[in-house]
Amino acid sequence: MAILDSRGFRLGFATLAVFSTIASDFWRDLTTWYGYGAVVLIIAVTTILLLVRNRAKIRLTKLPYPLIAFLALALLSIAWSAYRPETVLAFVTQTLTSLAAVVIAALLSWAELLRVLGWVFRLILGLSFVFEFIVSAFIRHPIYPVWVVPDDPAHPAKLLYWSRNLLFEAGKIQGIVGNSSLLAQAALIGLIVFGIQLAARSVGRAGWVWFAVALVAIGLTRSATIFLAIAALLVVTLAVVLVRRARTPRTRAYTYGGIVAVVAVLVLGALAGRGVILSVLGKSSELTGRTNIWEHVIHTWSQRPAFGWGWISYWVPWAYPFTDKKLLYVEAGGVQVLHAHDAWLDVLFQLGVVGLVVFAALVVSTVWRSWQLAVDRTFTGSTDRGTHSWLSLLPLLVLVAQLIQSIAESRILVEGGWLLLVLWAVKTKWDRSVTELAAGRPRRAG
Repeated sequence: MAILDSRGFRLGFATLAVFSTIASDFWRDLTTWYGYGAVVLIIAVTTILLLVRNRAKIRLTKLPYPLIAFLALALLSIAWSAYRPETVLAFVTQTLTSLAAVVIAALLSWAELLRVLGWVFRLILGLSFVFEFIVSAFIRHPIYPVWVVPDDPAHPAKLLYWSRNLLFEAGKIQGIVGNSSLLAQAALIGLIVFGIQLAARSVGRAGWVWFAVALVAIGLTRSATIFLAIAALLVVTLAVVLVRRARTPRTRAYTYGGIVAVVAVLVLGALAGRGVILSVLGKSSELTGRTNIWEHVIHTWSQRPAFGWGWISYWVPWAYPFTDKKLLYVEAGGVQVLHAHDAWLDVLFQLGVVGLVVFAALVVSTVWRSWQLAVDRTFTGSTDRGTHSWLSLLPLLVLVAQLIQSIAESRILVEGGWLLLVLWAVKTKWDRSVTELAAGRPRRAG
């Protein structure tokens, strides 16, 4: 099957996989779960075909150890799971998502990956504004996903809406993903991707249009988490610039010391002034009901602290303990909650303290490699003094955005969030060579 070896096919597969996992709600809301299942099947079959076709190149035995350990623990949790059939299904989908990320990491260069991400977030943001315009200009009332029938049409839960018809009111639009927080996260990652493309001069002036579209989407969604993430991204970017400019080991040591001190002051200041910060961001001390959810999760976890209740990713509303109001049957806005709204608590509940340690190891090791990639110089020859690449900032900045989101959402554990995390974990371990980074550089920033 020669088509599997073509560059166009690889880029097309990567685009479909990344788009369909990040904008999974789009497929479900538009085509029902059956249509979404068909898309997942296409991606899964293609992933397996590419794995077999490129088995000599894709080194599954050299995957990051924390990633292998996490998937192994999810598999073993079937033995003690309170919902074994669902854990089996969750493990299969988690593994297939991981394998898709591995294939993309192995078959695409860094430059090709940046291009694919550019396409994906242009699609998500562009389709979102077109969708919201159609709803507001022609339909003129809120709409549901095609598979949703509200129990009480006279008093529907707002969280069920696919679009709330708020574009012309400058309200919190939801886009094709049907959720303002998810659209805001997509816009933030798009902002990072478009910004790197512009800095590297790998796109023309149209890149500024998409950069502006991402900014507008962030402004319309008005997600408090995203504003915190932007602040964190500015701090991280500044830290990278300072370390890059440190020419000697001693200067770097002083720079790192200064960065640690400043970050510590910022964190302590944020904790001391969290009430004021929440007020400015329009949040109550209950964080839009999240503290209630967290209390339920912690209470449930405490009954199985070491290894948790079993891997499940998304919660399933028909299984115990999600049916028990004393445990994890929690409602928000008239809709049952289906995740912990905190990735770390979700891992703690599902895989216990052991799972949390493994997940933390996966995150910390990936952040460390991403940081090294961002601050180290790229050498293209024995006499080259080295240069710094805008492209090398990609995994670090997107990962920081994901980690900030993980405080209030669990998306880093499922679908597009998990695919990106595995992608950074694998790619930063496998492809840190000079030629790999240098191959995709339209221009270098000194």
